[in-house]
Amino acid sequence: MSDVIVSSTDLSKSYRDGNLTVDVLSNVDFSVSQGERIAIVGPSGSGKSTLLHLLGGLDNPSSGKVQVNGADWQAMTEKKRCQVRNNDFGFIYQFHHLLPEFSAQENVAMPLMLASYSTKIALEQAGDILNQVGLSARVKHKPAQLSGGERQRVAIARALVHRPKCILADEPTGNLDHLTANKIFDLMLTLNEEFNTALVIVTHDLSLASRLDNVVELSDGRLTL
Repeated sequence: MSDVIVSSTDLSKSYRDGNLTVDVLSNVDFSVSQGERIAIVGPSGSGKSTLLHLLGGLDNPSSGKVQVNGADWQAMTEKKRCQVRNNDFGFIYQFHHLLPEFSAQENVAMPLMLASYSTKIALEQAGDILNQVGLSARVKHKPAQLSGGERQRVAIARALVHRPKCILADEPTGNLDHLTANKIFDLMLTLNEEFNTALVIVTHDLSLASRLDNVVELSDGRLTL
């Protein structure tokens, strides 16, 4: 049985801008296997975030195909796409996108509640993963009471709480100072080894990218190894 989680074939994406067609991705072939760690680098505007959104089923390609566990994203109903995203993927962004009115523990528990876990179980599992990311003393704190690095650790915990097959991270350390960024990266690699969760990380930091198994570059919408 293949251990490929998500793959793309001849993937292209373009947008209309008035009378112009802007090509963002052109015929991208890409795959991610269980436990694999891949960095995507490239200049701003090269299509890195667009590729992540397509892989995670957050956007539709103009042409080509994305498959998750061997099934075509585009052939799924929206309900099925939501189920697959919530079960198989964790998303981490440069800005944490935590809900300000909820505690760290409640924010982390959200994916489990969306998956119909009981509140009690969801909060227990959220507490466990927060402990693993070193925030056991901060579970009741709201985002405004946390430092930037702590908020990003909460976001990582939220992405991992449901034990996804693949984490898609878009500049997860881009809003942090270098020391904190390294600590967050260390944490992501440790959790990758512990959970065997695949990591696909978009980053401008080549020193961080070099610590992953594979580094691919997007330039003018095309992927190079």
